[in-house]
Amino acid sequence: MRLIKRSALALALSAGMFATSGVGLAQTDLKTAPAPPPAPARSAPSTPAAHLAKPSSETLARTAAAQAPAAPLDQRLAPGEAIPRAVLEAYVDGAVRNAMTHDHIAGVSVAIVQNGQVVLTKGYGFARPGRPVDPDRTLFRLGSISKTFTWIALMKDAEAGRIRLDAPINLFLPEKLQIHDQGFKRPILVRDLMTHTPGFEDRVLGQLFEQDPARVRPLVEYLRQETPRRVREAGSLPVYSNYGAALAGEAISYVNGHPYQDLIEAEILRPLSLTHTTFREPYPPRADLPAPMAASLEADLSDGYRWAAGGFRPQPFVYVSQAAPAGAGSSSAGDMARYMLAILGGGQLEGVTLYNADTARGFRTLLQAPAPGLNGWDNGFHDAALPGGWRGQGHDGDALWFRANMVTVPGLNLGVFVATNTNTGGDLAESLPEQIVGRFYAPAPAAPRGGSPELAASPSAYAGTYLNDRRPYGGLGKFAFMLISQLKVSVTPDGRLLTHGAQTQAWVPEGPAGHFVEADGLKTSAFEIQDGRAERWLDPSGATAYDRVSFLSQVPTLVVLAVLTAIAAIATLFGQFTRDPREFRQTSSQGRANLLQTTISVLWLIAFVAVGIWGLRARDIDNVIFHWPGPFLLIASACAFVAATLTLLTVAMEPLIWRGGRRLDSWSAGRKLRFTATTLIYSAFSVVLGLWGALEPWSR
Repeated sequence: MRLIKRSALALALSAGMFATSGVGLAQTDLKTAPAPPPAPARSAPSTPAAHLAKPSSETLARTAAAQAPAAPLDQRLAPGEAIPRAVLEAYVDGAVRNAMTHDHIAGVSVAIVQNGQVVLTKGYGFARPGRPVDPDRTLFRLGSISKTFTWIALMKDAEAGRIRLDAPINLFLPEKLQIHDQGFKRPILVRDLMTHTPGFEDRVLGQLFEQDPARVRPLVEYLRQETPRRVREAGSLPVYSNYGAALAGEAISYVNGHPYQDLIEAEILRPLSLTHTTFREPYPPRADLPAPMAASLEADLSDGYRWAAGGFRPQPFVYVSQAAPAGAGSSSAGDMARYMLAILGGGQLEGVTLYNADTARGFRTLLQAPAPGLNGWDNGFHDAALPGGWRGQGHDGDALWFRANMVTVPGLNLGVFVATNTNTGGDLAESLPEQIVGRFYAPAPAAPRGGSPELAASPSAYAGTYLNDRRPYGGLGKFAFMLISQLKVSVTPDGRLLTHGAQTQAWVPEGPAGHFVEADGLKTSAFEIQDGRAERWLDPSGATAYDRVSFLSQVPTLVVLAVLTAIAAIATLFGQFTRDPREFRQTSSQGRANLLQTTISVLWLIAFVAVGIWGLRARDIDNVIFHWPGPFLLIASACAFVAATLTLLTVAMEPLIWRGGRRLDSWSAGRKLRFTATTLIYSAFSVVLGLWGALEPWSR
């Protein structure tokens, strides 16, 4: 899974916030540097003398495929039959170039291995203006693929007896990092971190990524300062956790007495001769941080790009060293080819034994899934279904501007790595391994599956709104993610279930009650059913779930109340200047209540304006990811908190308002009704904002 859901997070947040404040979004107008012309696909150059001991991956690929016969492009292969290099290269070239054109991707790096040999490494497009992607030298950010290195290092410690997988993680952490029970009965075990079941909330904004190297914190300090809430019992449900992986990396460091980066180099990178892989980042040297990235590797780093306003916009380097075990890795396609060969070889490569046979089986054995038949987790590796009934183990990665994916398929002795350096490259990275397996080792796609009459007859059992469990559970982070992490489920008249998230997917029932399969694909999902009603949707990734929520937690409810509050606030202020003079007769209590409600109205309008300004600024993702929550959102939350608190006073004053005094010295019945209606609107909006976490400016 990725470090974050998608780099369009800021745009989604902006749209959600604007919907809440009743303000519309304009098109982003960004000045971008003109894109250099796409460079041709590039194989590795001649290997310099310094690297003669390790032949380039492209040289190995050409040697391995020299005798491979040509094959027609529509040929399906038997399970033990290798993909001919020429056919594979032609297919990959077409898929990558089409995606680069359609999705506006600046650069792509691909590595494919099979049967113990490198079959293909290739670079496409450019890494920096004027510099094409070199598959053996150009470093792309790995994102969460980095976690696989962490799990291998952890398992090596388990083999050595320094860490026990079924023991509480607290046994292997310094005291200041030990996780308290927080009301839960079961301690978090080491293995829970590997299956993403520690029960943590997931927080990203303002702390997982940094642009300013001065803000990069040591791993221990980051883990201590950013400890998340425990929100479910450990071991109960896989919900992806970057913090959990970072905690595992610190456990490795603590039991060995060495920094994480040093251990990865000593135990994985150097033994496998991964000379163009590193977990170090190019910050200025600091005494409290591991040594920075070597200058020679920094020179080979690809820039990250954002596609905007018709051009590729280079982005500043994004630091993840504060959570290095979760996502700080950078590597070339050539090195990733060797890494996949070692994984497919059961931990062995060219006479080097990285881990033993039991560990190798653990990386290929499904340890935990949300429900039978769904994708899940081995010992840290994501275990997923592929076309033709094959299963793959690996990980994908998202490092804001970079998208990467690594899938190994032991049944086919096949490994595929693909990385892109543009925020629009997610579809290619996610789909290419599946496309290759489907094209060469699976039957031709069947017709879409038909709907279910039984499902069509009882749509209410599933239809509703569901909220992603992978999110913050308090404060402004909760508010933001409740806006963008909701999933709508509906049922069509012909008996197909539709999930409306980032994209709409169609599902039909298959298997046990509550289990579904894609109408036109192979993904599976399931619902947890209680008393004949779905209460939780288990995402097909196996990395999160969505809980069914009531109308109070749904975006339309918030939007309607926000609009009513804005109208009531404007009407209240407008009434101060247009009210008939006779309406100014009032008791002292009514006068105080009038002043109070006017103040509340001003606060609500300030809050809406502040949210609107924040939304405008949020069109630049930097203002969300790196500067969360920002002054304007804090102002909005603080004003809303004060307004909600004062609203409680107006509720308490309602009896005094209606009691009044003599008829000539009191409000009219109409004004009393308007005051009461406004109080009810403000109260309802305050309650919903409180449930959403929006009234907590002190909690981010």
